[in-house]
Amino acid sequence: MLNKKYRFHSRGGVKNAYKKGKTIRRAKMSLVFVPNDRGFTRISVVVSKKIDKRAVVRNRIRRRVYEIIRKNFKYLPKKTDYLFVVFSRDIVDMPNNELEKLVGELVTESKVCYTSPNGQE
Repeated sequence: MLNKKYRFHSRGGVKNAYKKGKTIRRAKMSLVFVPNDRGFTRISVVVSKKIDKRAVVRNRIRRRVYEIIRKNFKYLPKKTDYLFVVFSRDIVDMPNNELEKLVGELVTESKVCYTSPNGQE
């Protein structure tokens, strides 16, 4: 599991990411990212009750995504909040290598889209 310091769950943090962030959308998951002023990267995974009413299933999805991020955390740009939003039931049964590829595509595209206020990446 990802260290608690690098996770955020607060309603305000998620709301801020939705309001000010950029979104990259794929068929099963989207990524909302926004620069932060905390000096380190924060990550959150949101799985709606529309995916499954059982918390066990939603938490399993969340844990799988956090584990993929933990393994590849050093490759994420610093000082950014990432909000992974899962909106497809297919992720429950998706093989781990496909899920890792999906998360990787989202993060890779976010690096391309992100530019700091002074125009440098």
